[in-house]
This record gives sequence, C-alpha cells and structure tokens, in this order.
Amino acid sequence: MGRPGTYRGAVTDQNQTIAPPVAARVDHVRTHHGETVTDPYEWLRDKEDPKVIAHLEAENAYTEAMTPQLADLSQAVFEEIKGRTQETDLSVPVRDKGWWYYSRTVEGLQYPIRARIAVADSPERPVLDPETTPAGEQVLLDENVAAQGEEFFALGAFDISQAGDRLAYAVDTSGDERFDLIVTDLATGEKLEESVTGIGYGVAWDAQGRHLFYTRVDDAWRPYQVWRHELGTDPAQDVLVFQEDDERFWMGLDSSRDERFILIGVGSKNTTEYRILPADDPTGEFRVIAPREEGVEYDVEPAGDTMWILHNRAHPEAELARAPLGSTSPEDWQTVIPGQDGVRLTGVDAFASHLVLSLRREGLAEVEVYPLDASSATGLGEGRAVDAGEELYTVGVGANPSYETDTLQVVIGSLVTPRSIFDVDLTTGVKTLLKQQPVLGGYDPADYVQQRLWATAADGTQVPISLVARKDVTPDGTAPGLLYGYGSYEIPIDPAFSVSRLSYLDRGVVFAIAHIRGGGEMGRRWYEQGRMEHKQNTFTDFVACAEHLVDTGWVAPDRLAAEGRSAGGLLMGAVLNLAPERFRVVHAGVPFVDALTTILDPSLPLTVGEWEEWGNPLESAEIYRLMRSYTPYENIREVPYPAILATTGLNDTRVYYVEPAKWVARLRETVTSDPVERPILLKTEMVAGHGGKTGRYDAWHEAAFEIAFVLDQLGAR
Repeated sequence: MGRPGTYRGAVTDQNQTIAPPVAARVDHVRTHHGETVTDPYEWLRDKEDPKVIAHLEAENAYTEAMTPQLADLSQAVFEEIKGRTQETDLSVPVRDKGWWYYSRTVEGLQYPIRARIAVADSPERPVLDPETTPAGEQVLLDENVAAQGEEFFALGAFDISQAGDRLAYAVDTSGDERFDLIVTDLATGEKLEESVTGIGYGVAWDAQGRHLFYTRVDDAWRPYQVWRHELGTDPAQDVLVFQEDDERFWMGLDSSRDERFILIGVGSKNTTEYRILPADDPTGEFRVIAPREEGVEYDVEPAGDTMWILHNRAHPEAELARAPLGSTSPEDWQTVIPGQDGVRLTGVDAFASHLVLSLRREGLAEVEVYPLDASSATGLGEGRAVDAGEELYTVGVGANPSYETDTLQVVIGSLVTPRSIFDVDLTTGVKTLLKQQPVLGGYDPADYVQQRLWATAADGTQVPISLVARKDVTPDGTAPGLLYGYGSYEIPIDPAFSVSRLSYLDRGVVFAIAHIRGGGEMGRRWYEQGRMEHKQNTFTDFVACAEHLVDTGWVAPDRLAAEGRSAGGLLMGAVLNLAPERFRVVHAGVPFVDALTTILDPSLPLTVGEWEEWGNPLESAEIYRLMRSYTPYENIREVPYPAILATTGLNDTRVYYVEPAKWVARLRETVTSDPVERPILLKTEMVAGHGGKTGRYDAWHEAAFEIAFVLDQLGAR
C-alpha cells in the first residue's frame, strides 16, 4: 500500500484487493465569459446509458466492499432506532365536519393506514388503543396495500371531497415526483378514476365533488399548469385553467380552510401572486388577488368576508394586513400588525373566531393567537403567545382542518423533548397534551442537556448554535461531535427531537446545529446575508461554528463530523474545500455539489428559478466568477480530506445523481488522503428520489448505515 497522503491505486487488505471504480474521462468543453473549462465526467449525466448505470453499480459495490466492518454496527443502530419506536401506533384524531381522521402504523408494516371514525359514533375525540383496531373504523387508504410490489411509494396528494364521500390521492412509485391520480368511492372502495397520470403535487376539489383541479410540470420539473378534470370524462377533455410562463415561478394549488375557495399560488424567490376561485363555481375564472410586483411576496388566508394578507411591501420581515374579500389591489390592504426588526412573520392561519400568526424571534419559531374583534380598528384583540416552556424549542401549527373550532392544535418539541401535540383553548390559552411521541427503551430527557452557543463569524457576526449532549459529557476537549448545517432558501433548521440521533448521543457524540446565514433562523436579513453575492458567508459561518465547538472544548479537534443534505450538501462540499483539516468525516446527502454546471444550464430542473438564489452566471461574468470561486466540484484541493460518504437517489429530480457521482470521481483523482483510513464513497439508491427510501424500515436501514459510517470514523462505535 502506498504512503498515506499519496496513494492513488487499489486498496489492499489481508484477503483481497479492492479497486475503486475509475470513471472514464470524456472531455466535455464549455466556455463562459472567456473561460474554457474541460469537464471529464459530464458524460455521467445520461442515466439511460448502460455505462452510467454500470458505473453507479460499481460504486455501490465498492462502498459495500470498503465497509464490511460496519455490518454489525449498522445493524445495531437499526435495532436501536426500531427498539425506540412504538411500531404499532396511531396519530391524534382530528375532527373535520362529521369525522375523526387519523393514521396508524402496525408493527412489521412499512407504511401507515389512513382511516376515520364517524363523530356520530364518538362525539368526543376517541381515545384509541394502538393494539386494537378501533371500533367503527373506516379505512380510507392502506398504503401498504397500495405499495405492494413497489420498491418506492410516496403520496403527492391526499384530499377528501367536501361531502366526505370521495378520496383523491396521487402516487409516485419511482421517486421522480411525478404522480398518478386515483379517485375512490369511500362508501364502496371502488376506484372511480385512474386515468389522469404524470401530475404534480396537490389537488383541489370543487364544492360538489364533481371536478378536480391538479397541476402539471414542464420538462424542467417546474409546476406550471393547473388543469380541471371532470370525474368520469376522458382526461383528453380536461381544461387548462392557468399556465405560468415565467420560468422563475413555481406553482402551488390548495383549498381554503373553510373550503369556500380554490387557490393558485405562484412564486419566485422574490415575488408571489395568488389567484382565487369560488369552489362552487368550478368552471368560472380565477381572480388575481393582487398583481405580481417584483420583489413583493405575499401570502393570503380568506376567512368570512376578510382576506388576511402577510406581505413584505413595507418591511423585509413582513407585516400582517387585512382587506375585503373581493380585493384585487394592495391599495386595499390595511395594516394590522406592522413589521418589526427582529421579528420575522412567517405564516397566518384564520379560523371563525381567531387568527393564528407564526413567527420567528431570536432564532426560534413561535406561535401567537389573536381573537377576532369586530369592535377593534384592526379586527383583532390582544394576542397571546403559546408557551413552549424550554430554553430551546420549536413551536408550530399542527393539523387544524376545521374552520369552526374552539381549539388550536400545536406541535412543540426540542432537542431533548419528543414531538408533543397539544390542544390550545382559543379562549383561555390553556394547553392540553394530547400525545407525546413515544420513545421506548427507557429514554429520559433528564439524561441529556441542550443549550444555545454563539460563534463569532469571520466578519464579527454572532452565529447561533443549538447543541445537545448526554449530561455526562463534559467540554474537556475529548468528545466526538457532529455539526449539521443547511443555510439556503431562508429555510431554518430548528432544534427538534430525533430518535435516530440518540444512537449518536448515547455513544458520547455531541450533536450541534449551525444556524448559518442563508437559512431563515434569524429572519429575512439573515437569509439575504447568505445568498447571491453574500453566499460565502454561509460557508465561513459553518467553519466558525466548527471552530467554536473545538475552542470551547465541546468537541475534540480531530473528532468532528459534518453533515448536510441537498443545498446543505453544497455546504459540505464548499467547507471541505475551504477547511478540510477541520473535519474527520463528512456525510453529504443528495448534495448540490455541481452547482455551477446546473445553474449554467436553463434546461435542467430548478435552474431558472434558482437564479434569484445564487445569481445568473450566464448573464453576469461577476456572478460566474463568484460561483466559480466556491462551487464544490471546481475547487477540490490537492491536500488530505476527511472521509466522505455521498448518498443519492437515481431518480432524484431536485439534485441529479450525476452531481455527487462527478464530485466523487474528481475527489478521488485530486485529494491526497489515505483511501483506507479516509475513504471517499458514493452510495446510490437505484429506485429512490430526493428523500431516499420511503418504507420506514427501509429508511431506518438507510439511516443506520449513514450513522454507522460516521460513528466508525469518529471512533465512537
């Protein structure tokens, strides 16, 4: 075997020689802004080419051959996840009109069973026994039956008609997030429709249960059309009711909570626009609520004769306004809650008697409840915050389908407190615990500690870190640790509980979340400081958080792991190039590591819409050079790197498998790490998409392997 740091050949152990797959080099040349770049691995993009599939399968075989020592550990972690999970369980029943809706899982079955019980049979919320099939249960959809014979199974819609007699659901069996629509008669179980195929996410019923609205995606996987289908008719007769031609804009479809309206929302990274149609007039014309205005984002919630509107026209952190139901202009918007620095308004939910506001303050998610008050100038009474009762927490609005209600379901959790579902009395504010996620095996939150740390970024900005560890772990500079990050699209990574994370914590691993700029943890300005020309802040913030964990003694300098997925995978690739010496091992899940190639090609999924997140390197030489300076694939250094596990799905339509495949090939030919001590591995799920495997046991096996790889590299088996 060659000397560490210089080895390029096969790995030899006592029994065999294991050669890493070598991707053929086929020069692909492109020129942008005066720079000519040769890319030898772009040929891997064609998954219809048998040579590409053979290469991915060879990578999977190499990963398996390089990790036989993980078999027992991976199985042990799987058994830990399984042993801590109450496999036969059920959700909290939620009332909607004449029914209590819930889902339940059964030990040994991969998928949930969706069901309901008539309110007439149980006027109060039914108290159900997980081990017993509830009396009077009507099964709406047994996903295990629907998934029979499929390696992958995911729903893109699950919507019941207003009369409660028909179910429309959409199924994906490959992972490419294109769905086939199925409609069933809930009284007989008969399938009424199976002819509408290849649709996007979401459906919406009209008031009579006669028409269904659905979306279609274009060649770049962008939802861009809404169609109307009349049950029982040929889909060739379906009517296109709206098409969005601006490629920056994505589309969503939904019904209002009171079911009076169907809503179409379109949005880019900076701009939104909504259309509305009465559900009892399905063949009518959708009305624009407010014409799009570049840079203005708004969200709408119709309720009674009022339209509640969350928007950023006057403040970057958003404010709440109201307008008459028939309003078609922002000139009608009356400010109800003005914008405030340090308080990011993120969502509004309206009910018959109350309004609920979701927001972020000091890096944490919160919920406030306001009674409607017709005598008030704003239409609202005094608000009341939902108390989480912990230093670190996340609070969110749960399942609340009923417009007429006297309680609000909220979900509260933290790094140490399992997901807990409460009913909040809308009049008194009193919380009633309905269910806390069971954690078997003697879990006691008192055995763990969580705290908020603050790292100082390169420019002096204070970056929050959420940390959790067993209480017997002391910051003496010896513990292994894992730092997780994302940092894009204003998406926050909140401190929430994870059963699988206990397999790290109980082996003494410190787990931390870096709430870096580009995410949404600290509001809109936090996001703006980590996008476009400021994107480098995302990466330097993460390195600063890693250094802080070491400097404060929480993690040993040679025992720190890092993990990120999707855009967080781009983060992993960038920080590896920026500071490879800071990390012992990195897991990059479905990683966006060939970002420059993707953003330069407007024919690829997501690209045009992404220009408002990263910039458009086709038009701007400055943006091209900026992206070229940090994108992972182009900036790999000829120095030792950590051990790396890249995971992906062949049918991923958000981040193509080709990105990690190319990245791994270039890493292997460039870095000087010892391939035995610090292997670089690629694992591709051949029937999966962006979220990995779908059955819960399959997903646990997948997670267990990833955890075992990191534990092994940290010496924390």
